[in-house]
Amino acid sequence: MSNNISKNRRSFLKASVAVGGGMMIGFNYLSCDTETKVQAHLDPDLAVPMKWNTLNGFLKIGENGTVTIMSPNPEIGQNVKTSMPMIVAEELDADWDNVIVEQAPLDTTNFKRQLAGGSQSIRSSWNILRETGAKARHMLLIAASEKLNVPIEELSTEKGKIFHKKSDTTLDYGEVATAAASAKVPEEVVLKDPKDFTLIGSRVRNVDRFDIVQGKPLFGLDTMKEGMKIAMIIHPPAFGMKIKSLEDSKARSMNGIIDIVRINVEPEGWNPQWSDVNAYPELVAIVGESTWQVMKAKKAVKVEWEKESNLENSADHLAAMESALKSDTGEIARKDGDPDAAFEAAAKVVEKSYSAPFLAHNTMEPMNFFANVTDNSAELVGPIQTPEFLRGSLAGVLGLAEENISIMMTRMGGGFGRRLYGHFGTEAALISKAVKAPIKLVYTREDDMTQGTYRPAYKVTYKAGLDKDGNMMALQIKGAGIPGSPIFANRFPAGTVDHYSAENFKINTNISTGAWRAPKSNFIATAEQSFLDELAEAAGKDPIDFRLSLFEKAKNTPVGEKNDYDAERYAGVLKLVKEKSGWGSKKEGVHRGVSAYYCHNTYVAQVLDVIMKDGEPRISKVYCAVDCGIVINLEGATNQIEGGIVDGIGHAMYSTLSFKEGVPEQSNFDKYRLIRHAEAPESIEVHFVDNKIGPTGLGEPSLPPIGAALANALYKATGTRLYNQPFTNEIDLLG
Repeated sequence: MSNNISKNRRSFLKASVAVGGGMMIGFNYLSCDTETKVQAHLDPDLAVPMKWNTLNGFLKIGENGTVTIMSPNPEIGQNVKTSMPMIVAEELDADWDNVIVEQAPLDTTNFKRQLAGGSQSIRSSWNILRETGAKARHMLLIAASEKLNVPIEELSTEKGKIFHKKSDTTLDYGEVATAAASAKVPEEVVLKDPKDFTLIGSRVRNVDRFDIVQGKPLFGLDTMKEGMKIAMIIHPPAFGMKIKSLEDSKARSMNGIIDIVRINVEPEGWNPQWSDVNAYPELVAIVGESTWQVMKAKKAVKVEWEKESNLENSADHLAAMESALKSDTGEIARKDGDPDAAFEAAAKVVEKSYSAPFLAHNTMEPMNFFANVTDNSAELVGPIQTPEFLRGSLAGVLGLAEENISIMMTRMGGGFGRRLYGHFGTEAALISKAVKAPIKLVYTREDDMTQGTYRPAYKVTYKAGLDKDGNMMALQIKGAGIPGSPIFANRFPAGTVDHYSAENFKINTNISTGAWRAPKSNFIATAEQSFLDELAEAAGKDPIDFRLSLFEKAKNTPVGEKNDYDAERYAGVLKLVKEKSGWGSKKEGVHRGVSAYYCHNTYVAQVLDVIMKDGEPRISKVYCAVDCGIVINLEGATNQIEGGIVDGIGHAMYSTLSFKEGVPEQSNFDKYRLIRHAEAPESIEVHFVDNKIGPTGLGEPSLPPIGAALANALYKATGTRLYNQPFTNEIDLLG
């Protein structure tokens, strides 16, 4: 049974003031103003009704018919704050023009999996979001049926209205919202047939667009609270070092400085979670009145460091991976047939190795978190992909019950996996506790880039045997990483070849690593698809036809039972991109590369065109075919695909993070190279497969294959195969 909760504007404002503009249970931390500015084109009187009726944890309906839908998951630019409410609105038959979207706080009672990671937000919530909207619609129909004294079967809904055609009567949702809030929640409802969707599959603009372009406070860095102080950290300059001593008297005497404290985010006896990755648990924190004052004091603090473990070098990392791949000490992840015997019988054997360096995440918004910790409670506001895990970590380090810890998620200026790991939230909380004041912790770019949690470094060797007709008869993959292997043993090409083996090697390190957009796939897709292109050339076959022949094998006579992909759908995107790109037709001066990859339950195929301009290659166009099931928001989905393509090109081509005696050699963008505007594709053409299958991931799948499409096209343009990222290390592409 849903509770009928009513709030007039005065009580709403009063409640907001009572918490100092902070988090309200069930409402956005930016308070009531959010409701008028989320969709600024709405009339204010329409946007903020005098009375709200709560139908469930996701939905409030005003007496004027305005619908507020809570968006439960963290928003990191993947557009879930728009697309998740769209799913609810579709089944509710709400008028999207009268829908307000609010960011939900962490609430494990009403919401499940409030996490942004693995491109799973939509996929994991698809059914529950649909049921939420459909059940609320049914409750409105029950109320309308009783009000009109007509059978519920005679009622229909559309765009926030209920129709009884026999009596030519129309009711707004708002007219029955109060009664509906007290109706019994149905256990089961009939969901729409996807062919009847009107909102899902359309192009809907970002619900935060007005605030974003006007610079309104949405992001963690925008958080301002009464009495709030600014905090910054100092961590060791090299992996393998720790604090020995601290001299801070000069810094303490500087204007605006409140305190300088040492904190340890891993106290003795604490049991860390997977999300508590942190190479530097002990830090120095400087707290003051303003960012500028704290930054100046930070330079005046003198810290003596001492060696704790090895000070590692990138050259040694590469040598360790090369040595591992030549050894027989790996872990066999899968083996089909007898690869060694097949190689002996092969007409031709092709063997190539590929590598990639550590990468930083480099989110546009600096790492930050607000915390106000008292003896009995903790309030946190900030950009976090894993709020529930952060709350668990805070309970451990603060000694508080989880119900006394509130976390409000802000919009994030990028995440890419960096904000899966909540140490910066824990740091903020411990600093607040130490200085007994609300603080906002802010990292500098250098703090973030040298702190760790990088994409691991990888190296992989592919070895394939071809018969006299150019058919692949054996394949061996050996992968090493610092710290772990990038291989997915049961993904394509597994299942397409009778004799197959996958072997993993792990090299230990004290450098902290973690998920980076499309973990492992971001490297292995480029290696795999580059190798298949070279293998197709050795077989004398067209690159797409060669791949399609492997999918035919996987469909008709698959090898093994653990293949974790659908060969029909995989081949489908390759055929679609072949058609849309006009593959096979010669274009004067255009050099083409192709790639296809499956990850996060989604299939992507790409064709990339390179032209030579003034002796330098330029990417003229990318064609992309995507099978992600039902597309919720065509606008946001297209943006996701385009963003992944540009990001993938930039990191494969230009980016690296290296080490000398444990010190990261790139600490800001003067040395860490990112893609520039003129280097992005001139155009990207995206095509989605319309198959009415439930939606899958979109935030990551377009990134992994693009590196290989680029490498394969550059080979056609320059005659040089590229094996090691960033590609600019192997060929002078910039003149």
